[in-house]
Amino acid sequence: MSDRDYYEILGCARDADAAALKSAYRKLAKQLHPDAETGDEAKFKELNEAYSILSDGDKRAAYDRFGKAAFQNGGGGGQGGDPFDMFNDVFGDVFGDLFGAAGGRQRARSGPQRGSDLRYDMEITLEEAFSGANKRVTLPVAVACDACKGSGAAAGSKPETCAGCGGAGQVRAQQGFFSMTRTCPTCGGRGQTIKDPCKPCGGRGMVREERTLDVQIPAGVEDGTRIRLSNEGEAGPRGGPRGDLYIFLSLKPHSVFERDGPDLYCRATVPMTTAALGGEIKIPTIEGGRARVKVPEGAQTGRRLRLGGKGMSRLRSTARGDLHVEIFVEVPVHLSAKQRKLLQEFQETCCSKSHPQSYGFLDRVKRMFEGDERPNA
Repeated sequence: MSDRDYYEILGCARDADAAALKSAYRKLAKQLHPDAETGDEAKFKELNEAYSILSDGDKRAAYDRFGKAAFQNGGGGGQGGDPFDMFNDVFGDVFGDLFGAAGGRQRARSGPQRGSDLRYDMEITLEEAFSGANKRVTLPVAVACDACKGSGAAAGSKPETCAGCGGAGQVRAQQGFFSMTRTCPTCGGRGQTIKDPCKPCGGRGMVREERTLDVQIPAGVEDGTRIRLSNEGEAGPRGGPRGDLYIFLSLKPHSVFERDGPDLYCRATVPMTTAALGGEIKIPTIEGGRARVKVPEGAQTGRRLRLGGKGMSRLRSTARGDLHVEIFVEVPVHLSAKQRKLLQEFQETCCSKSHPQSYGFLDRVKRMFEGDERPNA
């Protein structure tokens, strides 16, 4: 039993409600699970011990009143057992709603159990999201041991029903006014014991190996899309069915396009003369080609032009989104003497008709200052 305060282990106040306790446990369990990069088996076991007490209303009331003395001398509360099995007990209840997995206390403790689901984060390009892709991934997974066929027992032997709990995986203990159920210390909650464990897997019935899978990415997927591969997760304890593998997709930033649902956006830099006189420019498309865009005469910076059906593919549809092109007018720099002279001549002929926004702004400024001067005249 841990010496630390259970509320301190979870990082919660003593008046925290069940939802806060559950949220804190979920966050820490992901960090501390021994299979995680930041895993710590000792702290993980300590965390499960704390949550197993505080998540139970009667046990929490006893702990708040008597402290850990309420669970000494056989009173339960996280003593004994394999930290992996304690994880299955508590983690199953807290995380059972994820991916539709069944909760830990709703399944039989002994016999075959469903394996854990796995998550794999995959980054793809915008082009791959547009056209779809076939990606190959390699990841370590737990698979049934070939030597013992997942039973955990050496050849010629088999698991036996635990004498301590009669195969239930739990034992009941009386502590004062409370009757508490805890994981069987003899079998660790399995309901079975193995006298002659399999050597290749150490009696666990599973070994870890790398598996390579081909994942089909459909056209039109968006950032955050989740792809489920049934029966490609961890093998189940004691010969149980495999869990599922979930591929979570994220899109790499693109150098030209920005995406908003099925639509794409890009900015096209247009010479001042083309914007003034009108013309045609070429812009890249997501499928790798070029599209011609007509720039209307007098186009200003910020003007948007739409190319229908040139955006992203739509998931499970033959339709496509649109491509929106935003005009950015480029003012010429590093002028030659001839260019400068021509622009000066053009400037001398300018009027409010050729520059309505500029002249309109100057008129508003002039009226503002004239209005300020009148009261002081």
